[in-house]
Amino acid sequence: MANSPSGESVIHRVVRILAAFKDENPSLSLRQLARLADLPVSTVHRLVGELEIEGLLVRDDQKMLRHGHRLWEIASRGSRASSLREAALPHMEDLVNQTGSHVSLGVIEGTDVLYLERLAVDDSTVNITKIAGRLPVHGCSAGLIYMAFAPDSERELFLSRRLEKLTPDTVVEPAELRALLAKARERGFISMGGIIVPESSGISVPIFGAEGQVLAMLTLILGRGDENLPSNLPQLTFASRAISRRLGYEPDARGIRRRSAPLV
Repeated sequence: MANSPSGESVIHRVVRILAAFKDENPSLSLRQLARLADLPVSTVHRLVGELEIEGLLVRDDQKMLRHGHRLWEIASRGSRASSLREAALPHMEDLVNQTGSHVSLGVIEGTDVLYLERLAVDDSTVNITKIAGRLPVHGCSAGLIYMAFAPDSERELFLSRRLEKLTPDTVVEPAELRALLAKARERGFISMGGIIVPESSGISVPIFGAEGQVLAMLTLILGRGDENLPSNLPQLTFASRAISRRLGYEPDARGIRRRSAPLV
């Protein structure tokens, strides 16, 4: 693929253009897009023309650029994210009805948790998760429960990084984190309050795939002090086990895994 004078490939520049669209700016003018993508207007003009031909970008009634449905269509085909969401959604809906709390489904993407699905209830709990949004691994219970079950090498790399103190309750010291993750692995869940939003708590459990690896994380988001683990944790755990079974993970009564046909 041909490179620009700066050494960037065309694919890299196209990704920068597509990634410039955010929830806060879903439609952009050409000049706005060039500024956010940090590319020359002439380059963006040329690439946008090709992306419009392919339906990956479209113009709205105000002639502003937006993501096209074709982009969603291509991304959804054969996507593990789509299969995970399909397996999880019925159980997430049951969980919302049973607990009256927000529920999210996340996966690990680099040093972040990427959220594939989010079901919200109409209450005052602060819930900053968004579909296709990200939170830092150490700033959410979903990321911490993943690290509790992650391969040793991945967990050690995580513990070696310098982590930002997002709130007074964010755990960033390696020794404290190590103890926290060990306890979460032993218990099979983690409950964290105020580590990214002071008013909110998250209770997270892992979702396993056929090989016993953590594929995703299921989380209840509640108000600080409203965790009520005796009531909420059994329902959250039941939902995560049901989703794991749909993904091919089948522990027997002794806790030994049996393989079944996975959905992904």
